Amino acid sequence: MPVRPLPALLTSALALTLTALPLAGTASARPASSSASSSASPSSSAASSCSAEAIEAATPDGPDVKALCAALAGLPDKDATAALIRVGGKGSWHGVAGVRDMRSGAPALENARFRAGSTTKIVTAAMVLQLAAEGRISLDGTVQQYLPGLLTKDFAPITVRQLLNFTSGLQPGASLGEDVDDGYPHRFETLPPEEVVAASVANGPDPDHAPGEHQRYGNIHYTVLGMLVEKVTGDSYAHQAAVRIFRPLGMRHTSFPAGPDPRIHGPHNRGYDWIDGKLVDVTEWNMSDRFAAGDMISTTADLERLVFALFRGQVVPEPQLKEMFTVPDIEGATMGAALERYELGGKVIWGKTGARPGYHTVVAATPDLSRTVVYSVNSTDAKGDGLAIAQRFAFPAFNR
Repeated sequence: MPVRPLPALLTSALALTLTALPLAGTASARPASSSASSSASPSSSAASSCSAEAIEAATPDGPDVKALCAALAGLPDKDATAALIRVGGKGSWHGVAGVRDMRSGAPALENARFRAGSTTKIVTAAMVLQLAAEGRISLDGTVQQYLPGLLTKDFAPITVRQLLNFTSGLQPGASLGEDVDDGYPHRFETLPPEEVVAASVANGPDPDHAPGEHQRYGNIHYTVLGMLVEKVTGDSYAHQAAVRIFRPLGMRHTSFPAGPDPRIHGPHNRGYDWIDGKLVDVTEWNMSDRFAAGDMISTTADLERLVFALFRGQVVPEPQLKEMFTVPDIEGATMGAALERYELGGKVIWGKTGARPGYHTVVAATPDLSRTVVYSVNSTDAKGDGLAIAQRFAFPAFNR
C-alpha cells in the first residue's frame, strides 16, 4: 500500500522546526486545583499560559513550571507535533502545545483522546489482581491450568505471577510489524490474539531460561493474561475493563476499539511518523494485534484518575497491590506487575510508558503521590527513542 505523505510544503516546514506555525505552536498551560479534574477546553486552557508571571508564581514544592514550559516550547517541531502534560500532587499543572493536525495548523486539544499503548498493561494487571483478590484465580496457578491446551508439552508450568512480571519465558508472538515502516502497509489488517500466541508457542520456550529465571519485557505475557481474563470471567476483555476499571473510576473517555476499527472516536490530535523521509499521518491503525497489551484509547485526565486510584489502593486491594510494586529478585529486573521502578533525582518513581504509531504516553508517580505526571506526545518517532521523549516531557515534573 503506498505511503500518503502530507503536502511537501508542510513536510518541509516541519523539518525546519515549523517556523511558519508560531501561533499554533505556542504553549498554553494552567494550574490545576484538583489532581483528578476533567480536562479543560482549549479556550479555557489558553486563558493562562507559560508566561513569566505564571513561572514566577510557581511554588517551591510544586513542579518546575519553567522546565515544563521549555519542553512545550516550539511545538510542533521535527520530533513531535503536539504534547499534553498533566502534573499532579503538590502544585498541579496542566500544559498543551502544538497542533491538532498538520493540514490546518489548528491548536492541539487538551482533552484529546489518544492511543495509550502499553499503559494498557496497567489495566490488564489490575484486572488479573482483582480476580486473584476475589479468589477466582491464584497467582501461583498456571497457564496450563487456566488455559488448557494453549501451550504444548514443551513448556514448563508458567504461573500467572510470571506473566504479570514478564518472567514467563514466552517468546514474542506474531505481529503486523515491529516498527512503523514495516507495519504501515498492514495497518488495516487484523491479527487476533489467538494467532499472536500461536506463533509464540510455535517458537517454543526460552531456550536459555526457565520460567521465573529471567525478566524479558514484551507484549506476549499480557496477551495471554487478556485471554485468561476472558476465560475466567466468560466475558470479553474490553467489557471487563469497562465494568471493573473505567466506569467505577469515572474514566468516561477511555475505551477499546470495536474489533478491527482503526479510528480514534471523539476529539483527538492526529498522529504522524516519518516514513521514508516523509511525514505521514498514521492516526488510523487497526491495533487488534496489541489487545490486552496495548490497544487502549484514553485521555490524560482519565489516566491521571487511574494512577491516583491505583496507588491509593482503590482499584486493587492489598495484598495483591504489592505485586505491582515488587520487582522479582532477578539480575537486571526493573518491573513488577506492569509498573517499572525508576530513580530520578533521588526520588523513587513507578510508571509505565506506551508507544503506538504517532503517540507516546507516560504514566508515572512517586509512591506517596506527591508528584504524578501523565503525558501524551504526538511523537514523530513514537516507537523510537522513548527515553529522549520522557527526558523532555516527563523528567521536568520530578525536578523538585
